[in-house]
Amino acid sequence: MGQSGGTQGTAGLRGKRLAVVGAGNMAEALVRGILRAGLLPPDAVAASDVVPDRLRFFREQFGVATETDNAAMVAKADLVLLAVKPQMMGQVLQGLAQAVEKQLVISIAAGIPTYYIETRFPRPVRVVRVMPNTPALVLEGASALCAGAHATADDLALARTIFEAVGRAVVLDETAMDAVTGLSGSGPAYIFVVIEALADAGVRVGLSRDVAQLLAAQTVLGSARMVLETGKHPAVLKDMVASPGGTTIAGLHALEAGGLRAALLDAVEAAAERSRELGRKK
Repeated sequence: MGQSGGTQGTAGLRGKRLAVVGAGNMAEALVRGILRAGLLPPDAVAASDVVPDRLRFFREQFGVATETDNAAMVAKADLVLLAVKPQMMGQVLQGLAQAVEKQLVISIAAGIPTYYIETRFPRPVRVVRVMPNTPALVLEGASALCAGAHATADDLALARTIFEAVGRAVVLDETAMDAVTGLSGSGPAYIFVVIEALADAGVRVGLSRDVAQLLAAQTVLGSARMVLETGKHPAVLKDMVASPGGTTIAGLHALEAGGLRAALLDAVEAAAERSRELGRKK
């Protein structure tokens, strides 16, 4: 599961210039993390977008340069982050075909294979594909990275350093990216549903809405941190809560009867299959 980014990736960023094509929410999260971690200074980052308000936000919030000409911006960069919607990728790459030469291209577009990007350029291009998720907005993201045909181990280390600035990151083979999309890419939506349902249940048994939502969200956050920080299997941690004949085991029985486990398994499988379908259309 992992190649380490470490100091090699951090050192590799020194003196680099980053061009961010597309100034949406995920680009915002990444720029925020990069600047907060001190990986790059603001004057080494530029962003482009078709929405003037987003460019204004990036200038005012981060102090970075903004552009409306993707090719001109990319030509001056060492690293290119493609943060555009998948359906816009073909058009964007067409506009960058002559601007990308030696730059490392990092794509976060869901379902877009590395070969699709590589074949849009007239020369070999180093591409790293990443599947991040929305908790990167609060610097708690989960990202998976894979290398294209021409990307090197150093390229992966450098890209991993960027994404570890907004959470945790793993390096995988590209064949695993659809599974990642189904689990961590789409997973926040599943957890939001769980938090909403827990909060609704709290209201049903007599709690106020704001208290129920706070307790539900903090319970999910704390439970996740226990898994990550103790390294124990979730089943072991579950058994620590469920005492014989107690309240928790009664609740767990209700969850099993309601099919929660099977529903989550089906959700990940359905999202992964949809990701595969989208990739086959490219």
